[in-house]
Order: sequence, then structure tokens, then C-alpha cells
Amino acid sequence: MALTLTTPKTLLGAFTPEAAGTRLASGLATVVLGTLFITVCSKLSVPTWPIPVTLQTFAVAALAAAFGWRIGLATIALYIIEGLSGLPVFAGAAAGPAYLFGPTGGFILGFLPMAAIVGYAADRGLSRRLPMLFVVMLAADAVVFAIGFAWLVMVLSGLKGVGLEAVAGPAFDGAIKPFVIWDILKMAFAALSVIGGWSLLRRGK
Repeated sequence: MALTLTTPKTLLGAFTPEAAGTRLASGLATVVLGTLFITVCSKLSVPTWPIPVTLQTFAVAALAAAFGWRIGLATIALYIIEGLSGLPVFAGAAAGPAYLFGPTGGFILGFLPMAAIVGYAADRGLSRRLPMLFVVMLAADAVVFAIGFAWLVMVLSGLKGVGLEAVAGPAFDGAIKPFVIWDILKMAFAALSVIGGWSLLRRGK
């Protein structure tokens, strides 16, 4: 694990201790705390089928923008590992491999590229620029939708024993279309939260 875990252009980087050993310990603690935050946000949900409305994407986008891509990606990876091991970190009470490889699995796996995209942009200073940060978050969220939709179509096609085209339309209507506005609002909330964090940091200095 690299000692240079984030950059001074991220919120986490602004608080990272100078000592190398302390930076490493701080980074590991941040990853664990990040998974706890995503877990809490995953439980704040509206139980719609097949994809619940949760604050997971808000949490992933906000944490990646605050942490940078290395810590952000490590946080999502640990979160997924926790879920695979059976810890109840996903939306609802279910967990384990069966949940991850179910209809919502693609959306969860899509958090990995989302964290990488948003975190990469944050490492280059975009976490201080609201319009650009919002656009990057929307683009990363679109990647989550694309992966989640493709995964959902394949899973439903296998479960129903029909062709992909037979389930693509209903899957889009049920799992994508109703959530677009929700996710635009969540990305706006995430971007504003990070910008607000920078404002608080400036006031504290």
C-alpha cells in the first residue's frame, strides 16, 4: 500500500499527517470508517423492486471526491468484501455472494469505477470546483447505471429463461428510468457536501 495515499488537493489530503507511518495508519482507518458511512447510507432506502432507492451513490461520490481515487477505491473494495463475507452492509438485511450476484450486483460493482473516476478528478483539484465536480459525478454515476443495467438484464434473462431483448425494456423502465432524477439530486448533494467541506476547512484556518 503506497504511503502517498491522497493529494493535498483533496479534503483528506488537507488533514493527512506528515509522518509516513501515521499517514498509513490514518489511511487504513479512513477506509474502514468510509465503509461504515456507505453502510449507513445503504440502509437509508425506499424498498422498491428490483433496485432500492438508497443514498449509496451519494456516499460513494462524496467519499471519492473527499478522499481521492486510491483511498476511495480501497474503501469501495473493502465495502464489497465486507458484503461478500456476509456482513449486512448492503441495502436491506441480505448479504453474501448470493446478494452480490443477484439483480443489484452490477450496481454495487459499478461503485468501483465510480470511485476511481470521481477520485481521479478530485486528485487533480476538481473537488474545489462545483460545476466540474458535479459533471464528473454525473458521468461516473452514468457508468454505474450502465454496468448495473447490463448486469440486471443478464440476470433477469437467465432467471426467466428468455432472450436479453425480452427483459431489456422492462429492466430499463423498472431499474433505470425512475432513478435518474433521484441520482441527479444525489450527485448535486454530494458535490455540494464536498464544496461545503472545503468552506468549513477555510473557515477553520
